[in-house]
Order: sequence, then structure tokens, then C-alpha cells
Amino acid sequence: MADRREFSVSVVTPDGPAYEGDAQMVIVPGAAGEIGVLARHAPLIATLKAGSTRVHVTESQILEFATGPGFFQVLQDRAIALVDDAVEAEKIDADRAQRQLDEARAELEAIERGESTADRWQVEQRIRHAENQLAVVGR
Repeated sequence: MADRREFSVSVVTPDGPAYEGDAQMVIVPGAAGEIGVLARHAPLIATLKAGSTRVHVTESQILEFATGPGFFQVLQDRAIALVDDAVEAEKIDADRAQRQLDEARAELEAIERGESTADRWQVEQRIRHAENQLAVVGR
């Protein structure tokens, strides 16, 4: 990847940016498969699924995030991933994510039995978020 140009990359959540800066490449989890973008990429708009987003800041520095679903745009040497959540892989607490997954699955089972009035969609999102974090850390 020597002599690769840098371009502006942003990974943004409703709470603010998870990453903003220059990078040599970004790889996002597109709905139909991974999308890799370098500088001077053609304009692009795509939907994203939950998965691993990798920002190649330099050849040796790669930041990985567990990102939720969202949208991705590339325009004039600027790539923006608008996602519902982004957690840096190094900051994921796998045990905590597993507990969250177990609790959310139990809540979903209670909903299905009619024993809970929790919002099904929100519980399903908690499940996806925990599963995504565990997938990124390899569990």
C-alpha cells in the first residue's frame, strides 16, 4: 500500500463521530457484501448492515469498529458511514456483550410467551448489537 493517497473518512453515529480523519482505505459491511474504498473512488451511495468497519489510517494502523446498520456515501474524496452505533473493537467487553445478548434473548422469549410488554423491535436491535460486537471480537 505504499504511496497510497489519503482521503477524508467519517464514521458517524447519532451520538457523534466514532472516527473522523484521513485514511488510506475504508472497508464497510455493505448490504450485499463488503465495500472497499480508496482515494479517488467513484461516487457511491449504499446501505450498510451490522458488521465490521475497518479504517486503514496507515499501512500499519487499522481501526476496527463493530458498526450497526446505516448508510454509506462516497463523494469527492470523502467517505461517510452514517450508522446507528459504532464501538471500537479494542473497547468491546466480550463478557458484557454476551450478558447483554443473553438478557435480550430471554426478554424476546418472554415477549413471545406473552409475559412481557417490552418493544419487540428494540429487543431485536439489542440482540443484533450484542451479536455484532461478539462477531467483531471473534466470539
